Amino acid sequence: MVFSRPRKALAGARALLAGRPGPFEASVAHHVLGLFERDFGDLTAALGHLRRARALARRTGSAAREADVLATLGIALVHSGRTRPGLAALEQARARSTGMSAAKILFLRAGALWILGRHHEALDDLRRALPELRRADDTIWTARALTLRATLLLALGSVERADQDFRVAERLWATTDQEHDKVVALENRGRAAFRSGDLPAALGHFDEAARRYLALGTPAFVMEMERCAALMAAGLPREALERADASIDLLDRTGGQPTRRAQLLFTAAGAALAAGDPETAIARVRPAIRLFAAQKREWWETHARLTLCQARFASGRISPSLARDAAALATTLSRLGSPEDVQAFLLAGRAALALGRAGEAAPHLTRAARGRFRGPAFARADGWLAHALRAESEGRPRGVLDACRRGLDVIDEHRLTLGASELRARATARGAELAALAQRVSRRSGDARRLLAWSERWRATALAVPPARSPGDRELLRDVTAFREIASRADAARSAGAPVASLDRERARLEREIRGRTLTMRARGEPGGDRFDAGALLGRLGGTVLAEIAEIDGDLHVLLCGEGRVRGYAAGRIADAAAEVEHLRAGLRRLAYEGAPQRLALVEEAGRRLQDMLFGPAARRLGEGPVVIVPPGRLHGVPWAVLPALRDRVVSVSPSARAWLRAVDLVPPPTGDSASGIVLVRGPGLGSGGGEVPPLARLYGGAAVLEDGGATASAVLKAIDGARLAHIAAHGIFRADSPMFSSLRMADGPLTVYEFERLGRAPHQIILPSCDSGGLQPVGADELLGLAAALLPLGTAGIVAGLVPVHDEAVIPLMLALHAGLSAGRSTAEALRDARREIPDDPLHQATAWSFTAIGAA
Repeated sequence: MVFSRPRKALAGARALLAGRPGPFEASVAHHVLGLFERDFGDLTAALGHLRRARALARRTGSAAREADVLATLGIALVHSGRTRPGLAALEQARARSTGMSAAKILFLRAGALWILGRHHEALDDLRRALPELRRADDTIWTARALTLRATLLLALGSVERADQDFRVAERLWATTDQEHDKVVALENRGRAAFRSGDLPAALGHFDEAARRYLALGTPAFVMEMERCAALMAAGLPREALERADASIDLLDRTGGQPTRRAQLLFTAAGAALAAGDPETAIARVRPAIRLFAAQKREWWETHARLTLCQARFASGRISPSLARDAAALATTLSRLGSPEDVQAFLLAGRAALALGRAGEAAPHLTRAARGRFRGPAFARADGWLAHALRAESEGRPRGVLDACRRGLDVIDEHRLTLGASELRARATARGAELAALAQRVSRRSGDARRLLAWSERWRATALAVPPARSPGDRELLRDVTAFREIASRADAARSAGAPVASLDRERARLEREIRGRTLTMRARGEPGGDRFDAGALLGRLGGTVLAEIAEIDGDLHVLLCGEGRVRGYAAGRIADAAAEVEHLRAGLRRLAYEGAPQRLALVEEAGRRLQDMLFGPAARRLGEGPVVIVPPGRLHGVPWAVLPALRDRVVSVSPSARAWLRAVDLVPPPTGDSASGIVLVRGPGLGSGGGEVPPLARLYGGAAVLEDGGATASAVLKAIDGARLAHIAAHGIFRADSPMFSSLRMADGPLTVYEFERLGRAPHQIILPSCDSGGLQPVGADELLGLAAALLPLGTAGIVAGLVPVHDEAVIPLMLALHAGLSAGRSTAEALRDARREIPDDPLHQATAWSFTAIGAA
């Protein structure tokens, strides 16, 4: 019952001991307590109970009873880091057993060998145990053995064979009352799904298993490690690091197993490395290496040393010794049968290249490139990266571009199985190096059109496909509604000075639930993103110039598209530009709230400096017509109208040239009259009271107006679905920490990006006059998350949104002038340009006008 009804098992064992039992019964009771503490509690306490159970078993004269306890004690000793005495105890138990009892001991020893990373020895023990367990028709022990064999096969890269064993074991568990093992089976389905590349299924299984472990009252340290690996693959390494650290803390507080502590430290190190924090990775992995070495766990120690080498490389500590260490680890991993040998050979090759030793790098990269035909998508992509790096070192640009194309195709294939836009965006990070390598080679060729094609190949690809929707997911709808209610209550309590800690905890819990549900959504057969055609773009531009800004190795390159050709220009450094953008945005915020007119000149000067950094000589070659700017993700927060060359121009911004082409082709919904399909929304708490809405209602006449208590989230969503034009005057909150929870404040609480993604068709044009409504967070390779990014793939062709906090009263004349242009049939970019000319000529209104941008093409 320890693994089916643990609480009842503990109560029974304690009750038995309280009744002064004989040696046999007392041995069983202490054995039960030792099992529970070994796997779920204090390992020191477990060893005490198991030693007492063995002493009592000796008094009974039962060899089978003593062997059973010895085996459990052996595994506990291995978990405590005392490998030799642990294996010795298991061997003693095996020697004292025959038949079915011996088969069980072999299974238990296989479990200990799995902990140690001695996978082939463990498989050999299972090969001998399984026939005996099957002959005895013992469902529980057969299912346990199949589960362990599948786990071992997964570690060695045999995903299909492992999945078969997991499925058979799950069918066997279904016939038993072993509740804990049933949850383990669910966890194993997640593990197999992850290894086969089905990330949504893996995350879903892990989430459900976590809920069921919690209900049983048993911690799930092993599953947390697997879930962290899945989160890293999903592009969420910070979340994985937080989970790993929390598990380490819980393990330390409960006196848990040192073996698991070592693995959790190793997991945390991998997460920190994936998060771009090599110093934290080094700090976590070094104690893991010491623990693995003391525990005689060569498999784990070798993998941890690989992580240490990768962290050293990422921190710039590249030396001949690093290259030698990586090569030695690659050889050891190959001997151990680990699929991670590809990563080690790739690291050895990259280190040698960084040291200028192309000849030394070649054999390592060749070995790593073998991985391009096996394993999950990311492993194959790394194999193609190795192939591309070798081609580059040998001066074969065609080979580089072919390898980059095929590697990105592999990631694309995986990415399009993901339903959540957040996952699709973050997954592109794994292709960033391939895309950058192809751009570097294209730049060297001097072919601007080729560089444009590669700049587009991996830019804003997540926005090419609408997110998957689950309109029938009642639990998701329930959680979203509860989140809005709790958030509204928390805001009200905070305003009143009342305690909000419990409400904030509940809001955080609901955020986790909502996000977790959406991450498990699968894609529903949507077609992939369309391939970029430079000729098609040039043919559609007419008198418009599209300026795509590419970042290559920290340098900015401007690709001007127009007049039937693509021209390339070198500009500044992206780090300098990003710093200047923050300086400029801070100046606009001060103008909005401090009313310091002398700052206007400082903002204008910052605009001139930024223009030189972003465009260089290209600023003088933009022509006289409209301009479309396609910036890299880190530069989507630029207030473009502050730049002198763009100040009096029709300027729009697009995440990619492909996104602009799609927006151009979008047809507005049919309308019966000038007011049909127009929705005006006025949310609560605006400093201006949404003062532009009443005159806009008169301008359009017959437009749907939602305000006061009628401007609820559900009512607004229903009204704007398929609208021609929506103007939503509501406070905006941009969440850089969690962009999908960026929101607009409605009468009943926040309306989040998640809910906008449920629209059947987003408004053709949408005006968001509130603060930060145009905020976008760069993630992945060159992807964007935020409210505006959510609307574009859903059918919105034109957006006007604020990039920084603005003065509510100063927004009103700008919005009235903007809508005058829209009602006259102008595009959002044209109307915004004209509106800037109409507003009062003072620093406050000027700064307000510069704080808005037009996104899209309509």
